[in-house]
Amino acid sequence: MSESRILLVEDDEKLGRQVLGHLRKAGYDDADWIRDGSEALTVDPTVYALWILDLMLPKTYGLDVLKHVRELSDVPVLVLSAQNETHVKVRALRLGGDDYLTKPFWPEELIARVQARMRRPNAVRDNRIVVAGVELDLEGRRLAVDGRQVELTRVEFDLLSLLARRRGAAIQRGWLAEKVLDPEREGTERTLDVHVSRLRKKLGAYSGLIATVWGVGYRFDGELAP
Repeated sequence: MSESRILLVEDDEKLGRQVLGHLRKAGYDDADWIRDGSEALTVDPTVYALWILDLMLPKTYGLDVLKHVRELSDVPVLVLSAQNETHVKVRALRLGGDDYLTKPFWPEELIARVQARMRRPNAVRDNRIVVAGVELDLEGRRLAVDGRQVELTRVEFDLLSLLARRRGAAIQRGWLAEKVLDPEREGTERTLDVHVSRLRKKLGAYSGLIATVWGVGYRFDGELAP
């Protein structure tokens, strides 16, 4: 995956050209453009560092594209839509969208949001994520808090790593439950909340890194350590 490669999914020809122009002016030259949802479903999402996704697409609705992308990858997705109804925004976030920008928009705001999202995949460095006094070794499946090793269950580690990989994104409780819990034994959102509570206790002074996003799920906050 290119660290700066962007996919724009937008059917409006004029707006699509404008967005590509704004991206290239900001230094994002490696950008592709798809004009309908059905074609977007054929793309490997992992080859991109960011998706910019319209919702009102021909052939396949944008939220269905978003759901498909999230089933395959944790790549950041910035939803760009003329739909400004709260229930649409909430649904997009619940399906795994990382940000939502309504049309019309200021180019400066679009680029600022793109830059914010493009920085976040860099959380993974040498298979580890370091935020404040928390160090997560993804390959070794180990957690250290202020240099002290902390034992995590499989579910706790998977939950923390999913949140940390998408730092700053509000992630739906249902999606997290589906990814980390055994559906035959523990596949409920209430059970997920119990695991979050236990994980926060193990993070100690850094428990606030896992924030509750009311009506959606959870978000991993915090600035990356150098």
